[in-house]
Amino acid sequence: MRWWDIEPVLALEQELFPEDAWSAGMFWSELAHARGLRATRHYTVATAPDGGVAGYAGLAAAADGTGDVQTIAVAPAHQGTGLGARLLRDLLTAATAFECHQVLLEVRVDNPRAQRLYERYGFAPVGVRRGYYQPGGIDALVMRREHTGTPADPADGPFGLTGTPADPAGAPAHPARPEPGKTAHG
Repeated sequence: MRWWDIEPVLALEQELFPEDAWSAGMFWSELAHARGLRATRHYTVATAPDGGVAGYAGLAAAADGTGDVQTIAVAPAHQGTGLGARLLRDLLTAATAFECHQVLLEVRVDNPRAQRLYERYGFAPVGVRRGYYQPGGIDALVMRREHTGTPADPADGPFGLTGTPADPAGAPAHPARPEPGKTAHG
């Protein structure tokens, strides 16, 4: 994800998460930590064949070797196409580059489709955060994956994933960190 992606990403963010959408400032903050040798964030955008944003995803890496999926979002017209899985694999590739030994995420307890996706990629439930998603106080299921490498790459399909390439030291040059209570739109 680059600065010029923020506006179309915000439009999709508002469409998908109208009550708790991230702000432009949150994305700018995340992208500020996504470049250079000390990058701790990785954000990617999936572009549809028509050039529009089909989805996006982000990962934050901590110094302790933990990766945290910040967000995965797929436009309604592209849901069910495998794009969510491609975005997740991209984040797991970034986690490998960041040398993360585990990856965490939160997902709404009322989103079994996303939970099944995460389980297919080795995530297992480790706890619940009561009232995490606002408004409405929906609980978040916390899931963890012991990270031992990146799953096999998918076929490219019709989407192009764009992000910042890894820097020479091996750390991806992009991810981001949301404000408290804003992680992993699952």
